[in-house]
Amino acid sequence: MKQLITTLLLSAVFTYGVSAQSSDTRKKQYNLDKSGLAIDGYDPVAYFTLGKAVDGKKDITLDYQGVTYRFATTADRDAFKASPAKYEPQYGGWCAYAMGSSGDKVEIDPGTFKIVDGKLYLFYNKFFNNTLKTWNKDEMHLKANADKNWMKLKDKP
Repeated sequence: MKQLITTLLLSAVFTYGVSAQSSDTRKKQYNLDKSGLAIDGYDPVAYFTLGKAVDGKKDITLDYQGVTYRFATTADRDAFKASPAKYEPQYGGWCAYAMGSSGDKVEIDPGTFKIVDGKLYLFYNKFFNNTLKTWNKDEMHLKANADKNWMKLKDKP
């Protein structure tokens, strides 16, 4: 009995450790502010349901694997909770164009986005440099490169 309890405790500690490590890795790799907030507080579900960037509310949040998301409505939060992979931005919320062009993690403008094949892509758009326009000129090639680059980067601490 004592051995069973010890085994269960060790299993729980190991599981928690792996989960915490996964959460910490996500926090380091994703485009988050200092508090762990994603997409500058914009609602990830609204991009799909309303077709535009909408500020999330401070009192409607969800922590998913160490990343905090804000939502405009509780219905959006519930939709995200039911299917996070459907709504999370690609490449950890970094600029899709930069990820495809050079593999760099570049900040985004939450209002500059595109939905491709049911996935959310965010882009840098400042100082007369709207990378979505450049992405659109060579989307297939840039997306393929971005996918490869993100696979190399996403799990590195």
